Amino acid sequence: MSMIRDLRAVVRPSLRKDDSPCSSSYDSYDSTRDAASAVVDCAVYRDGRRLEGADTLTPHEAMLQVRREGGFAWIGLHEPTEAEFAGIAAEFGLHPLAVEDAVHAHQRPKLERYDDTLFTVFKTIHYVEHAELTATSEIVETGEVMCFTGRDFFITVRHGGHGSLRALRRRLQEDPELLGKGPSAVLHTIADHVVDGYIAVADAMQDDIDEVETEVFSAPSKGKGSARGVDAGRIYQLKREVLEFKRAVSPLLRPMLLLSERPMRLVDPDIQKYFRDVADHLTRVQEQVVGFDELLNSILQANLAQAAVAQNEDMRKITSWAAIIAVPTAVCGVYGMNFDHMPELHWRFGYPMVLALIGGVCYAIHRTLKRNGWL
Repeated sequence: MSMIRDLRAVVRPSLRKDDSPCSSSYDSYDSTRDAASAVVDCAVYRDGRRLEGADTLTPHEAMLQVRREGGFAWIGLHEPTEAEFAGIAAEFGLHPLAVEDAVHAHQRPKLERYDDTLFTVFKTIHYVEHAELTATSEIVETGEVMCFTGRDFFITVRHGGHGSLRALRRRLQEDPELLGKGPSAVLHTIADHVVDGYIAVADAMQDDIDEVETEVFSAPSKGKGSARGVDAGRIYQLKREVLEFKRAVSPLLRPMLLLSERPMRLVDPDIQKYFRDVADHLTRVQEQVVGFDELLNSILQANLAQAAVAQNEDMRKITSWAAIIAVPTAVCGVYGMNFDHMPELHWRFGYPMVLALIGGVCYAIHRTLKRNGWL
């Protein structure tokens, strides 16, 4: 109950004017005053068309107009604080738990129903372009879009520096027939937009994985060892980014299936059919991401195995040269002892004979080791 009282608290400080499309004086509803700094766009739609002159409405005024004349209000916010969102939450009767999730972000993709409101969380994914993949490269950047879907309103709360919905809003306004289906049409369009972004990111990540795979499994140049040029840190970093991608995709599949299969009062039956297409695309992306994870496991194991093989080859070479060097070491060690009675010690040809013996034995060992692939 304390949460509800806090959300309905009236924020008294005066509002500074800014350039937001919805910034104007809040004459009749003090609890929405601080919301203007977070509101990106606010509009009223009727019969699939944006009403002229509604660009300067406050969320409270937009809702009053909807309740008088019909249609629905679409309010977009970007990273609102608790105080900025409290007035809107009270105006539209949003559940405190959903409001808390929307303000604090870092939520798992989900679909929840609170009375006559659907609360949906989407994780947006942005592919970060990079000239070269390194062990510290950031490949994907995540954000969040929270959607409140009601009978006569639709509220989006966006977190993160990417994933703007301005272009999506303009594109949807060019299709009055679809927009005329109400808030559920907007929910579908955002879901489709987010999943299309997943597909684009998956295709881009496929190129990075192919590049690493080619480097690991390509034949090494003669005399250069094997997988020494492939940094395992790059593979591990890529795997971490895939895991981040997987956290955004996998939890969203069940909400999309629910929206496509289970009848809901807030979702138009005609729009529900479109959610099936979104669910199909999401299933495809999920299979890709799971495949990426398994493939990177195999690539990492192969890279580590190749590194072990390279170390074994180094040890074989070191052992081979140690065996060759052991021959002159042993012979010189014997003849370096101070004994008078040693074979061929005072013979004129003793020294050349020892050198020839050492050279012959070393040559024979080298020839044998090279033939066996140790050198």
